[in-house]
Amino acid sequence: MTKIGINATAAFKKRRTGVEEYVYRLLEAVVRLKEAEKQEFVLYKDRRDQSELGFVLPKNFTTKEMYSPVAWTQTRLAAEMVFNRPDVLFIPVHILPPAHPENSIVTIHGLEYEYFPEYYSKLFLRYVRWSTKYAAKHARRIIAVSEATKNDLVSLYGAKPEKIEVIHHGFLNREAGAGSQNKAQNQKPFLLYLGRIELKKNILGILEAYQILKNRHQISHELILAGSPGFGYEKIKNKISQMAGLKSQIKNLGHVDEQTKWQLLANADAFLFPSFYEGFGLPILEAQSVGTPVIAGNISSMPEIAGAGAILVNPRSPEEIAAGIYRVLNRKEERKLLIERGFANLKRFSWGKCAKETLDVLIDSRP
Repeated sequence: MTKIGINATAAFKKRRTGVEEYVYRLLEAVVRLKEAEKQEFVLYKDRRDQSELGFVLPKNFTTKEMYSPVAWTQTRLAAEMVFNRPDVLFIPVHILPPAHPENSIVTIHGLEYEYFPEYYSKLFLRYVRWSTKYAAKHARRIIAVSEATKNDLVSLYGAKPEKIEVIHHGFLNREAGAGSQNKAQNQKPFLLYLGRIELKKNILGILEAYQILKNRHQISHELILAGSPGFGYEKIKNKISQMAGLKSQIKNLGHVDEQTKWQLLANADAFLFPSFYEGFGLPILEAQSVGTPVIAGNISSMPEIAGAGAILVNPRSPEEIAAGIYRVLNRKEERKLLIERGFANLKRFSWGKCAKETLDVLIDSRP
């Protein structure tokens, strides 16, 4: 029996976004695997994260709470690796502690900060570059969540391609989503962006495309932005305030709960995701799962993840974004085909598959 340690603290966060959701769903799927019954698992977590898991851990899984006031991974988890080292350590959030087993595996989700350094503080850039390079060099194996991320690791950091395994995120077609596919009655039509409200997600490009559609085609749709504020939020708010005649038709909802999120996704006439960079792009799959046509960026991982189930556009061209949206709204046959291809695309992704492939990497890396 191999002792596998996992930095699971992200799974215990009360509010889960991309990486936290990945860790949570991956653990939820791992505990269901027959292969996992033959291993011993230790889940390391920060004592300050007190959210409960929504699933039961089997007897071969134990949770170890640890505390450090700062730099939990680099201090407290590192100390644990010195005094009570597992056979294999899995870090699903890329920050490898300085003390770690030889058999350590990290997941790297994206290198967007290398493409848009101006969106980050100098201190953050120094830290994230150092930590990612350190993990890429010292981990025995690397899991990349897309081929695009693997290519970035090789080209930007000189990582050895033979030690990188591409394992896509899974996708869970939750009842909340599946049950929301009937469009709400008597609701004003709207376009939807869902994700962090920040510059690197190309919110300004979405706003400009929306303005083009209003001015040129007089579409009746509102634009809904749903998500927590990120870098450049004030600039985005200022842009909205300057859009004379359209401010009242742009709804900036902030963070929304799961039920509201799925209702928005299911009722939107189009889902807008022309981001400048995505390590994976889970919202694309969420929109596809409820039959909402997707307009996504034609760069980084988005073509890989969306498959044939999206209109791909140049994110730096508001004209092209607007044209893609207009196609979705006005070409019924193309819209129908796009939705069908979106449903078909989802069959490539499952958390069970992600968990099985991840566990295979962990077991293969044991002594």
